[in-house]
Amino acid sequence: MAEEKKKGGAVVETIKTIVYALLIAGVFRTVFFQPFWIPSGSMKDTLLIGDFLFVNKMAYGYSYASCPSVRIPAVGINIDAEDICGWTRGENSRLFGGEPERGDVAVFRHPVNGSDFIKRVIGLPGDKIQLKNSVLHINGTPVKLEDGGTFSETFELQGPQGMRPRCENGPVGEGAECKKSRQIETLPNGVSHSILDIADQRTDNTPVFTVPAGHFFFLGDNRDNSTDSRFDQRVGGVGFVPYENLIGRADRVIFSSAGRSMLFFWTWRGDRFFKGID
Repeated sequence: MAEEKKKGGAVVETIKTIVYALLIAGVFRTVFFQPFWIPSGSMKDTLLIGDFLFVNKMAYGYSYASCPSVRIPAVGINIDAEDICGWTRGENSRLFGGEPERGDVAVFRHPVNGSDFIKRVIGLPGDKIQLKNSVLHINGTPVKLEDGGTFSETFELQGPQGMRPRCENGPVGEGAECKKSRQIETLPNGVSHSILDIADQRTDNTPVFTVPAGHFFFLGDNRDNSTDSRFDQRVGGVGFVPYENLIGRADRVIFSSAGRSMLFFWTWRGDRFFKGID
């Protein structure tokens, strides 16, 4: 009998340890940092498919979007941040709020479907944003552009989703060199970052977007391969993003893998470990 009690007590202690660990992890993820994998090429070459980073939630303060979503399709778990903290939504405000700066790379919740997106903050409230012949104009003034050479990668399946890159020199065959023109774009506040160009397309010339109060305008650095604020929310785009939908700022890549799984150690990109995000 004593042995059974001892075993029962051990089981209870194990369960308590697991519960405490989950609570600590939940608090850490809600308050401080949230892990994020880069699933697409929309932010190349700043961020590559397979980059892993932690999003700094303290940078912009807290809102309903700060609550973590828990999605494990294999076991039918789909708990959204709004299911937990949706009661705080509606006033487009934040606790201990800090506003993003132009040029920040930030993670936010899609205003319609709630998916997590990562893009660069380009337009602040009241700004007028437009692209003319692929050149970004902010409040009527074109940004400074410098030649950044060529971005090259192998034309092959990338990441867990098995996506192939788009190429300026395409179409190319499997395993061939895929190239894109790279420029260094400098925003009005002095933040510089690289952008990629693939082809002339409709989104290289846009109407003027006037950013509403309490909202922000986002673009991907891989301008011809990014679904961002240029696209209407009703057709799958991002549109203007409310302040309360910000999750946090991406400051540094922690780990990076070019393969279908992080366990494929031969695909690890050691040169990107702990790389700062410009």
